[in-house]
Amino acid sequence: MSTTEMAGYVAALLVFLTFYMKTMVPLRLVGILSNCVFITYAYLANLHPVLVLHLILLPLNGLRLRQMLRLTRDVRDATQGNLNMDWLKPFTSMRRFKRGDVVFRKGDAADAMYFVVSGRFRLAELGKDMLLGHIVGELGLLAPDQLRTQTLECVEDGEMLHVTYEQVKQLCYQNPQFGFYFLQLTTRRLFENISKLERDAAAYRIAASSQA
Repeated sequence: MSTTEMAGYVAALLVFLTFYMKTMVPLRLVGILSNCVFITYAYLANLHPVLVLHLILLPLNGLRLRQMLRLTRDVRDATQGNLNMDWLKPFTSMRRFKRGDVVFRKGDAADAMYFVVSGRFRLAELGKDMLLGHIVGELGLLAPDQLRTQTLECVEDGEMLHVTYEQVKQLCYQNPQFGFYFLQLTTRRLFENISKLERDAAAYRIAASSQA
């Protein structure tokens, strides 16, 4: 078997393996390898159409592999809480609040989420302060009735970035890193609320048993 023939069989085997792969990164790696072998085969066999095709496919597979690795890294950073939100600022508007202002009330229609830039804000029902870097109002996007589940008050003069839910939806589609972070954020907030309810229920049972 000649070298040219051997290269052709190896290239064919690699193409078969690309169809077998179930995940994108290995698929792209095998695709790049098959492109290189096909280029060698086409050059040795003077198959110019095949040569041109794989000379085009090689950088394309390389680009897609680079994008996939970047996405994997961004998702990993998001799960570790290393998301830099500076890129989000062009999609937001600044809102200023004075002490005593109510940003939104429980039961209000929910149409936006907020990022605390300065000052101090408090979720009245939970008694929880929202400080610099905190995100609030995100659960309204997932609520079936699209209503606020808490009242947010300003307790120290401050500023917040305001972004509508329509913009959030677009960002989730356009930026998987943000979408993954948003999913993690809302899940964490739900678990915090569940933990508070369990603590309140336990305290109520203790109080009820002591009065019995």
